[in-house]
Amino acid sequence: MTTSPIFPSHGPGPTSRGELDLEERTALRRVPGLSTELADVTEVEYRQLRLERVVLVGVWAEGSAAQADASLAELARLAETAGSQVLDGLIQRRERPDPATYIGSGKVLELREIVLGTAADTVICDGELTPGQLRQLEAKLKVKVIDRTTLILDIFAQHARSREGKAQVELAQLSYLLPQLRGWGESLSRQAGGAGGGASGGVGTRGPGETKLETDRRRIHRRLAKLRREIAAMRTVRDTKRSRRRANEVPNVAIVGYTNAGKSSLLNAITGAGVLVQDALFATLDPTTRRATTPQGQEYTLTDTVGFVRHLPHQLVEAFRSTLEETADADLLVHVVDGADPMPERQVEAVREVLAEITEGRRTPMPPELVVVNKIDDADQLVLSRLRHLLPSASFVSACTGAGIAGLVQRIADALPQPRVEIDALLPWTEGALVARVHAEGEMLATDHTEDGTRLRARVRPDLAGALAGYLVRA
Repeated sequence: MTTSPIFPSHGPGPTSRGELDLEERTALRRVPGLSTELADVTEVEYRQLRLERVVLVGVWAEGSAAQADASLAELARLAETAGSQVLDGLIQRRERPDPATYIGSGKVLELREIVLGTAADTVICDGELTPGQLRQLEAKLKVKVIDRTTLILDIFAQHARSREGKAQVELAQLSYLLPQLRGWGESLSRQAGGAGGGASGGVGTRGPGETKLETDRRRIHRRLAKLRREIAAMRTVRDTKRSRRRANEVPNVAIVGYTNAGKSSLLNAITGAGVLVQDALFATLDPTTRRATTPQGQEYTLTDTVGFVRHLPHQLVEAFRSTLEETADADLLVHVVDGADPMPERQVEAVREVLAEITEGRRTPMPPELVVVNKIDDADQLVLSRLRHLLPSASFVSACTGAGIAGLVQRIADALPQPRVEIDALLPWTEGALVARVHAEGEMLATDHTEDGTRLRARVRPDLAGALAGYLVRA
C-alpha cells in the first residue's frame, strides 16, 4: 500500500475544514519506529516467542503532528505493556472520527491489506469505539479489534494484586462491557419457547424465554451489584484507617502523577520503602503507604497511588474512586512529572483533569500541590528549561541518583500542617463567625456560654490560633 509522506512534526495542525489539505485528509500515515517485531530468529524460536501481533491506528483530529505521533507512541507502549508485539502504526488525518468505521470505509480496506501483509491478529484503535464502530471494523478487517479503553483495562487486570484492586478492575471492565454486548447468530435465538415437542428445552425452559444477550446482561448486573457491595465494605476499612491517622494527628502526603513518571522510585528515595519499581506503564495499582519523618522530627505518611494517563477510562475513575479519594483527602499532593518525556506539559494537564474529576461534587477543596519534576538525569536540557519557566515553583530531582531529594524533603516538611495548638479563648457575641470556624476546623474540648461571650477550649491549627490570639484567656 502507498502511504503519504510523514507530515512535519512541528507547529499546530489545521483546525478548519477549508485548511485541511486533501491529501492529508485522505491518507493513512505510518508512524515510524513503533514496530517491535522480532528479527533474526529461527522458525522454532519464533513460534515459542510469538506474542499477540498488533497494528495500531489513530485519528489525528486536533493538535500538531508531533502530538498525534506521541499519542500513538504511547499507545504502542501500552500495547507492549499488555504483552503485544507492535507491527505497524498508522494515523488517519480527519476532521473527526468516522461515526461508522472510525477511519472511513475506504481506509478500512487499506488497513485490511496492511493487516494481511503483516499477519497481524489484532487492531488497536487510539480512541474509544462505539459498539457500532467495533462491529463494523471486526466485520471488515476479519481480526479482533479493541480500543484504547479496553487495552488500559486489560493492563489493569494484569497488574492488580490486592483483593480490592482486582474487584475495582473487574467492576470497571464489566461497566464498560455492558453497553457493548451484542449477539451473533445463534446467540440471539430464544433459549426455548413454545410448548411440548422434542425441540423444547424441557421443564423450566418452555414459555417466552429470553435471548442469550438478555441472560448475559442479567448476570453482569448481578455481578456488578456484588462487586459494588464488596468495594463499599473495603472502603469502610480504608476510611477507618484514614480516620485513625487523622486522630493521631499524622499528616498524609499523596504522591500523584502520570504513569511511569517515577512515583514509586520517589517513594523509595524518600523513605527507603523498597516497593516495586518497574519501567512499565501502570506498574503500581495498589496504593502503598509508608511512614516518614521530617528533618525536624515530625512524622507523616507518604502514599504511592495509581498513575494516570491521557483519556483514562471513566469506568476506571469510578471503580477506583475509593482509592483515588485517598488523594483528595491528603494534606499535601506531591505531583510527579516525568522530565524525560518529550511533552511533559500534556502529562500535567492529564493528571489535573483526573484530579478535578475525583474532587467533583466534594465540599472540601483540593489539597495544596507541590510539583516535582523527576528524571532530570535523563531529561533533555531544553525540556527542563521550558519546565522551569512553566513551573517556576517546582522541585527538580532525580529519584535514581538522589539529586535534589534532600531539598524536596525539606519542602515537604515546610508544606505540612503543623501540630494543633490547644487554646482557651473567650469570644464576644459579635464574633459568631470565628466561633463557627473553631467548631468547623478545630477539635472542641469544652464550650461555655457566658454573659461576655462564648468561652472555648479547643485544639486548632497554628493559623487559626493566631486569629484567636486577641481573645485568649490568661491563666
